[in-house]
Amino acid sequence: MLAMLLDRPGRPLREADLPIPVPGPGQLRLAVTACGVCRTDLHVADGELTQPVLPLILGHEIVGRVDACGSNVTRFRPGDRVGVPWLGWTCGTCEFCQGGRENLCSRARFTGYQLPGGYAEYTVADERYCFPIPARYEDVAAAPLLCAGLIGYRALAAAGEARRLGLYGFGAAAHLVAQLAASQGRTVFAFTRPADLKAQAFARELGAAWTGGSDQRPPEPMDAAILFAPVGALVPVALAAVRPGGTVVCAGIHMSPIPAFSYDLLWGERSVRSVANLTRQDGEEFFALLELLPVRTEVEPLPLAQANEALSRLRGGRLQGAAVLTTG
Repeated sequence: MLAMLLDRPGRPLREADLPIPVPGPGQLRLAVTACGVCRTDLHVADGELTQPVLPLILGHEIVGRVDACGSNVTRFRPGDRVGVPWLGWTCGTCEFCQGGRENLCSRARFTGYQLPGGYAEYTVADERYCFPIPARYEDVAAAPLLCAGLIGYRALAAAGEARRLGLYGFGAAAHLVAQLAASQGRTVFAFTRPADLKAQAFARELGAAWTGGSDQRPPEPMDAAILFAPVGALVPVALAAVRPGGTVVCAGIHMSPIPAFSYDLLWGERSVRSVANLTRQDGEEFFALLELLPVRTEVEPLPLAQANEALSRLRGGRLQGAAVLTTG
């Protein structure tokens, strides 16, 4: 099978002809049809996430058809369409797993990081961590839902009942969250790279009430802000823009250093928190919500062999929505 392989962080992925994997007990083998290109993939490829199992097949926004089942598989059968997210395995026995917070399991393994990902024609995945995909989404359109959508959903929940919500960084996750938030009657303020008028127009199209550069202040104080841009300098900027009692949610898995800031930005019971990974419950809730509130995904399909081009465009901010690799 064709796979795009990461041999060492900082180097381009290489095309490799690998054996088709054999599913183990409890595993599904998927014929991959689409795999989203996530900023987390970029952090792994660039060496900012430091625990990959190399050589590695990246990709954790996977959509495919079940091609074969290992022993003891009970939830899916050959021909089923399923999605594979970032969270690929947890221990099930630690305090976090037992307490409904498996996203914090210290032994967790992640798709496209410690487990084989979807930048390939086939992959295997633990059926317990796979999700059926709502029928209304084509394969390519569904792929970003598996991480950008799920992490965005968890970040939105972390923002609480905020009626005035800021989104810093308007990419794959933010363009989904903006639609969810607007459909819930929230006022969305979208912050892009300074002078990125195309992204600002896109945000307004998806329901943002106000758009501007990340160097601008919103027209009124916000109840919460979600940072999808991995830029630590935006933390004090967002704190200065939320009202007393407001929350700044850092939704990325990696962020550049946060500069020192004066306590008055935090005072007034403002808070800063992060979002880590996802739980299977997040997935169940999110995909059930999509049956009621259809969300449009903006995607740019590219052939699997152009994975390096997709990562380069993401790194340079030259994507609107999400890049998705296809195997057809």
